[in-house]
Amino acid sequence: MHTVVVGTSGVSASDVLAVARGAARIELSEEALAALAAAREIVDALAAKPDPVYGVSTGFGALATRHISPELRAQLQRNIVRSHAAGMGPRVEREVVRALMFLRLKTVCSGHTGVRPEVARTMADVLNAGITPVVHEYGSLGCSGDLAPLSHCALTLMGEGEAEGPDGVVRPAGELLAAHGIQPVELREKEGLALLNGTDGMLGMLVMALADLDTLYKSADITAALSLEALLGTDKVLAPELHAIRPHPGQGAAAANMLAVLKGSQLTGHHQDDAPRVQDAYSVRCAPQVAGAGRDTMAHARLVAERELASAVDNPVVLPDGRVESNGNFHGAPVAYVLDFLAVAAADLGSIAERRTDRLLDKNRSHGLPPFLADDAGVDSGLMIAQYTQAALVSEMKRLAVPASADSIPSSAMQEDHVSMGWSAARKLRTAVDNLTRIIAIELYAATRALQLREGLSPAPASRAVIEAARAAGVQGPGPDRFLAPDLAAADAFVRGGHLVAAVESVTGPLR
Repeated sequence: MHTVVVGTSGVSASDVLAVARGAARIELSEEALAALAAAREIVDALAAKPDPVYGVSTGFGALATRHISPELRAQLQRNIVRSHAAGMGPRVEREVVRALMFLRLKTVCSGHTGVRPEVARTMADVLNAGITPVVHEYGSLGCSGDLAPLSHCALTLMGEGEAEGPDGVVRPAGELLAAHGIQPVELREKEGLALLNGTDGMLGMLVMALADLDTLYKSADITAALSLEALLGTDKVLAPELHAIRPHPGQGAAAANMLAVLKGSQLTGHHQDDAPRVQDAYSVRCAPQVAGAGRDTMAHARLVAERELASAVDNPVVLPDGRVESNGNFHGAPVAYVLDFLAVAAADLGSIAERRTDRLLDKNRSHGLPPFLADDAGVDSGLMIAQYTQAALVSEMKRLAVPASADSIPSSAMQEDHVSMGWSAARKLRTAVDNLTRIIAIELYAATRALQLREGLSPAPASRAVIEAARAAGVQGPGPDRFLAPDLAAADAFVRGGHLVAAVESVTGPLR
């Protein structure tokens, strides 16, 4: 079983994916345990002094002016967890909660939070046991961290609230901990606050979205190439020398991927045949420019994610010289912005894919294909309503592209008077990525059917590999009308599982 070792210097995106989506076990390094113990000594020393220190011997947020006496501090830490576990709405996905907890553990192990080693060990034990706290959709403003989601996780560490066991059954958290031999933590000074104050939820969702989008952008290059081929378009616009004079890296990569898919095709270059046209439509000709811009947006988002993965986000923080200082590093703006940028790019990629699908179905623009790719147009409707579904998904993605980070609603009696809404940006991006998968699947379904309706000329070897793999996966080919939803579901699973990219790479080698 894969093991992820958490040290003091952060974690990688692959670590997050291994824990969130896989069964990776977590171990704490000796370095991390030593750093935890050293920082805790500083907090204990400050707690013993009469001077108030924020987060150690004071209230929180707008209540930070009250000095808390030693006998009430354990209650203070319990209370902040209980009161902040105020989420509502549907449950958040298991992988998101695991990423959320793992990334909080990453910051705890930095040695900047003042949390005791035994608390970090309990966090790792809960993850290793497959226990997943029940976290709700609403409750984070993306400032002072993902407060409500993290509070529900901290509540589980205390043996309170509800959690899902490894069998998928939701039970009282205390019962689950006991069943796995895990002792609930009794929080001390600073620890309740340290478990709540981070951008971990939005960061975890960013890391997973980037992994999914990496596959989807390659998939979109493939379906764009298949559509170009089915429309008898020209691949001359993909020539490397054309993209070298506008040297955006993502654009060059997308064009190279499309060229690799189209290599050996007998269908390209017929745009001057029976119905001459000077050039292909934008949705075909500009596919690398649109997909490339999205790729470059992903590169920026990946840079932000890497910086966050190496960060210790808490307030206050314990510094190496022994100071415990208040700060604003919990503000989610850096992550929120790129989450919104990615939703914009994904919406545009979905939009251009839908335009190509519509072109394949329109007999006036498809250059000889039957109306709606129907078997007997009029008797059969073909893929008419599949494009309706695709258009509905695109419309939804345009709404999801409206930035969450442009909004701010003040909270905590105006102490937290500007918030990032990064959690909301992450939640809508997850929906956008899900919809983009379906949109690309519908273009795949239409393009492969169109290629099979072109008689007399052979598609590229990579295209043939896609058709064969898709058909083997239950994505049906041309024929009379049938119940279409199962076919589209099969196409969705084919794209979602990475099988489309795998089919092409079996011929072309790795795509960019």
